[in-house]
Amino acid sequence: MDIARVSLSVDTRAPTGQTYAYLLGRSDALLVDPAARSERLDTLVDERDVAHIAVTHTHPDHVGAVAHYAEATGATVWAHEDHVERFERATGRTPDRVLGEGTWFDIDDGDGEGDGDGGISVLDTPGHAPDHVSFAVDGDVVCGDLAVAEGSVVVGAPDGDMIDYIFALLRLQARAPERLLPAHGPAIREPTEVLARLVEHRLAREERVFTAIEAGAHDVDAVVDAAYDKDISDVRDLARATVVAHIEKLAEEGRVEWNAESERVTVPERFA
Repeated sequence: MDIARVSLSVDTRAPTGQTYAYLLGRSDALLVDPAARSERLDTLVDERDVAHIAVTHTHPDHVGAVAHYAEATGATVWAHEDHVERFERATGRTPDRVLGEGTWFDIDDGDGEGDGDGGISVLDTPGHAPDHVSFAVDGDVVCGDLAVAEGSVVVGAPDGDMIDYIFALLRLQARAPERLLPAHGPAIREPTEVLARLVEHRLAREERVFTAIEAGAHDVDAVVDAAYDKDISDVRDLARATVVAHIEKLAEEGRVEWNAESERVTVPERFA
């Protein structure tokens, strides 16, 4: 299937300062993550028959031009079936239909052969955000903020869920896609290795968090100081949110006791 990848300048915490939108197919095409308008995206939208608009998730750096392109194309706008109000708040647009695990888009790739030339399947991949989905097309997966070629993905409380995120990485790894097409940074041409690295990174950070708590760090800021061995002054808010998400995972597994109101965390006596 024809896939167009368009870099858009947006206000984002991603190091690139860019979000990639994707146009999947030519006739009855799906536009994913129209984060902003650009001359190139306008041109591609004009050249193709955009029938559907969807987002991988509703963080601000993914949704900025949903309403514009919906009005310009008359396309069907899709939102996650469990997060419609969240979508409306983020985009200012009421969705026409809802999607979830297994939703199928039957795409005509414009080769004159009619419908059925290709399809796009929705995968539920929460963790970075509760409404995060990915789009599987041929051997590729448009994966939003699930994975990046270099560095790591922020999974920060209260929006992020570390258990869901690690499960989504493992689930995608089991699919063995040929490429991952992320919203930030270059295409991922070795998805197995990158997904394994991201899982390993998260589990290693989790052990640093647990070790810090075990050693006597009982408030979040003390855990942050102990869990990172580099200067995080520019991203401390993100690191703090990530540490809380790790603590919530450890609490869910019974490895720590966590009081969200006081933000105090301790190791249960059986683990001490």
